[in-house]
Amino acid sequence: MTDRPTKISGPEIFTADPQTTAVIAAEVPIAELKDFFDAAFHAVADVLLRQGVAPQAAFGYYPKMPTETIALEVGFITNSPITREGKVLPGELPGGQIARATYVGSYEGLEAAYGEFAEWIHAQGREPGPAMWEVYVTEPTPDVDPGSMRTDLFWPLV
Repeated sequence: MTDRPTKISGPEIFTADPQTTAVIAAEVPIAELKDFFDAAFHAVADVLLRQGVAPQAAFGYYPKMPTETIALEVGFITNSPITREGKVLPGELPGGQIARATYVGSYEGLEAAYGEFAEWIHAQGREPGPAMWEVYVTEPTPDVDPGSMRTDLFWPLV
């Protein structure tokens, strides 16, 4: 048992089908991450509205581990594919063996949550792949307590 506070809950491994998405992809300096997320969500939502495609969930997908910059795709899981429009692209989240966990707290705690999640995956005798994504269950509006925000973490396994 550890004396560290738990950052994740309900970890599990399951098999998933690929999921259709609409995204904006970029490589962004860490300091510009929040502004990129805000702009990307607005731009993708506008395209979805124009194309009559319903958003299912907001997410951020990270195809590789971050360095000084973060390669990512930001957008929405959708119920059907979109047509490319400007910077907004059709995409897909991977299927296969996926580890999933829930994190409740501010976005500043996500790095520690991923560390705990990686430890849990290794304790299951599994290896996390290079990509991961997070689904933002709680919308971060000004009246929401950051400590109560729920983010579901997904990590494909190799």
